[in-house]
Amino acid sequence: MYLFQRIEEAVFKQNDARRMIGEFILENRDQLKSYSMEEIAKKTFTSKPTLVRFAKYFGYSGWKEFMYAFTHEVAYHDDNAYVDVDPNFPFLAQHDTLEIIGSIATLKIQSIKDTVSLISTEDLNKAAALIYHANSVVIYGTSPNYYYGELIKRNLLSIQKKAIMANSGESGIITQTLNNKDCAIMISYSGSSFDDNPTSNVKSLMKNSVPIISITSGGENYLRDYSDVVLNISSKEKLYSKIANFATQESILFILDTLFAKIFSLDYEVNKKNKISNSKLLESKRQATFKELSEKF
Repeated sequence: MYLFQRIEEAVFKQNDARRMIGEFILENRDQLKSYSMEEIAKKTFTSKPTLVRFAKYFGYSGWKEFMYAFTHEVAYHDDNAYVDVDPNFPFLAQHDTLEIIGSIATLKIQSIKDTVSLISTEDLNKAAALIYHANSVVIYGTSPNYYYGELIKRNLLSIQKKAIMANSGESGIITQTLNNKDCAIMISYSGSSFDDNPTSNVKSLMKNSVPIISITSGGENYLRDYSDVVLNISSKEKLYSKIANFATQESILFILDTLFAKIFSLDYEVNKKNKISNSKLLESKRQATFKELSEKF
């Protein structure tokens, strides 16, 4: 997660000075550089030592280092912000139906564009190769990521690549069956809750030498540190203060679709044959009234 998201998480989960300091920082992010340390301490009813402890809570040696990191992150996000729509509140109460449709469409397009800018072809190629050569592919993720994982699982099965979802109740057992000839795909936006599913499986996967492909947000997090390949989710949304995961959802789905497309391309003609033959066998009862959509088997 990016630093501003980690601060937001602390504001929601903590009920001490960290909440007051965090709220002030998030509410005054654009003017923060104009405040001295003493002024911030007064406005948050804390003290300079408390501000230092706040900085150390996020892994920085002191307040100066924390401020440098935060202000530079704000500058980066402002330079790369969505231009036409707020990813957290893309529409307002007074907007009519057409305005809502337009806002959501614009948001999804911008999310895809931002995701494209974050994709490394080298990482995508490596991830696709790991899946292509794996005996079994296990996909980890909690709701709603679990449902996104089901989509790539189905696509992989359609080209006869063994893939399963590790649900929360059985993920530990499934993990123990894997080895270095298999592959794990882990979808986690925050990637930081190492005691919770799905990232709680990372240590066992590493112990069994299972390659890990992580799909996670930018910034520092636990999952990134222990993955063989990282594919970056567009991370402009806040963790909690938003209508829905519109942008994040679009980013994850685009990553999964692009990853599957690359895997498909590694043995294009064979995969095309398998996909069509499987569809003929399993979907023969599907009918289309439009001539352009109908097929004769």
